[in-house]
Amino acid sequence: MSKASWLAQYDAGVPEKIDYEELTIADFLRRSAKQRGDRPALIFLNRRMTYAELDDHVERFASGLAARGVKQGTRVAIQLPNLPQTVIAFQAAMRLGAEVVMTNPLYTLREIEHQWQDSGIELAVVSDFIFAATIEPNLSKLAPKRYITASIPDYLKFPLNLLAPLKLKGESPPKYAKIKEVPGQVERFMTVLKSATGPAPTSDRDLDQVAVLQYTGGTTGPAKGAMLTHRNLSCNAQQIDKWFVGSEPGHEVVLTALPLFHVFGLSVCMNWAILGGNCLLLLPNPRDTETLVKSVAKHRVTLFPAVPALFNSLNNFPGIENIDVSSVKSCFSGSAPIAPDVLKRFEELTGSRILEGFGMSETSPVSHVNPLQGERKIGSVGIPLSDTEAKVVEPGNDDKEMPIGEEGELLVRGPQVMKGYWNRPEASAESLAGGWMHTGDLATVDEQGYFRIVGRAKDMINVSGMKVYPDEVDSVLMAHDAIFEAATIGVPDPKVGETVKSFVVLQPGATLNAEGVKAYARENLADYKVPRHVEFLDELPKSTVMKVLRRELREMEAAKRS
Repeated sequence: MSKASWLAQYDAGVPEKIDYEELTIADFLRRSAKQRGDRPALIFLNRRMTYAELDDHVERFASGLAARGVKQGTRVAIQLPNLPQTVIAFQAAMRLGAEVVMTNPLYTLREIEHQWQDSGIELAVVSDFIFAATIEPNLSKLAPKRYITASIPDYLKFPLNLLAPLKLKGESPPKYAKIKEVPGQVERFMTVLKSATGPAPTSDRDLDQVAVLQYTGGTTGPAKGAMLTHRNLSCNAQQIDKWFVGSEPGHEVVLTALPLFHVFGLSVCMNWAILGGNCLLLLPNPRDTETLVKSVAKHRVTLFPAVPALFNSLNNFPGIENIDVSSVKSCFSGSAPIAPDVLKRFEELTGSRILEGFGMSETSPVSHVNPLQGERKIGSVGIPLSDTEAKVVEPGNDDKEMPIGEEGELLVRGPQVMKGYWNRPEASAESLAGGWMHTGDLATVDEQGYFRIVGRAKDMINVSGMKVYPDEVDSVLMAHDAIFEAATIGVPDPKVGETVKSFVVLQPGATLNAEGVKAYARENLADYKVPRHVEFLDELPKSTVMKVLRRELREMEAAKRS
């Protein structure tokens, strides 16, 4: 496939090559605070912060972190929902040259323990309720020696700051907990912020230093940390900025419902917004559709990065026809295909335009997007961004490009592609062989250079944009005394794309029902990975070399559903 094919589809003003500004992620905020200090940076419920205020809080928190031993190269975990503290902690770590591991708040102890041990975390910023429920009872098992706890009410104004603790404590599970501070070990976020005694120390401006270890699952073996450098993240934000021609720096309101612990939310909602001096509308719970819809209308959201489930939830909100959501101009949809009827309905309601795209943790994440003004092909992930190359090759043979319209593995290269996997030289060499990122996704490309993802290699399951790897689920289930074997597949679901189904073979004489399987999984897996469907079999289909044939399980499931 000739690069000229997709370059011909670029909107006017989108360059083939970008003259990148040599900016670290920390530089984004410094510049926006200097140029647009009085502009809103964050909106969180009843609290607004300007860029000048955000920069001040970041500087003070960075000073507090430095006093607690954080310096260039220190590994810091951030395990928070979308709160002001999430942005402040991340930016403060970037300012000190620390390396951040964004950790999913839904993770169980087993998952946290692996990620933090593998990455060598020294300090963790976590929510008060996660600390109380999961961290504090297991301090001896976890890598960090210092913890900073953040509370949702910390950044609320009166009267919500007084009312919120009562409401949050009553939720199931609770979303608020009082934490006892232990000097040198456990401190509250506001304690650290207020302890600053001077400016934060400066770090070397090394764009090729790792900024984020973004953990991504594998179908076999433990999760791997993709090493994303400042250059990777900076270039990707600038690539996105050049793509969205016509956006107004300093005047956009960016819906930030995508979790910032996910690379999609991190890069598109936070890094890109701060690069342009735009406002982040922070929503800590993307499943709260009422708050989402009312916030879009109240704060006049203009840019709406989301996954298909979020578009669909707005479409189906009762009375949406009578709510003014016409401020939305542009939307970026990723992580899963969007149904054409969902896209059409959302665009009718808002008057906006949804652009489907493609990315992965290893590409910071965006590599492909449909044009903003030109031809958009529904069901396609679009064309490669500026400075990005892509090809579809015969699996296992990188030199043989597949003919137009024929399926093969998608390979990508560009300045946004990761440095490699942390402590995984063999996996890095395999994934980056020949200078190309081997995505593991099966794709086709047409005559105009539009790419379409036609399948997910290695049996990955996509639940509302969150990746679930069957081998991990199977491994957990087979640790149960009553389970002999397990095999997991994804099954279609109209709301979330796919849900998890596990086929289970019991030990001879053992008894266990489906609810028991789910309960056990829930103790050891994040909720979105827990099987929603369980079916018991006498044996699993296997090949002649005793490999479980998930293909046959999928065919069997499809036949039943048809």
